[in-house]
Amino acid sequence: MIARIVSFALSQRFLIVLASLLVMAWGVLSFQKLPIDAYPDLSPPHVEIITQWPGHAAEEVERLVSIPIEIEMNGIPRLHSRQKMPWTRRRPD
Repeated sequence: MIARIVSFALSQRFLIVLASLLVMAWGVLSFQKLPIDAYPDLSPPHVEIITQWPGHAAEEVERLVSIPIEIEMNGIPRLHSRQKMPWTRRRPD
């Protein structure tokens, strides 16, 4: 069986080269149409924590919720940076 395939490929070189070029062109076109999500995201993970407590003052939320969360997050291994942003400077969703 393999001998017949090899003898056919050797006798029909032009057809084999043409088929190979078509397969390569198809691969290039498929690669160009690949969505960007197919590539791995190399940016470090980003986590946003929004603390809300309806019916309580902002100072209470910060003292009783936000600051304890920040203290616990300081102990996370391999944490590169931490940024606290007031609500007025956050971007709207």
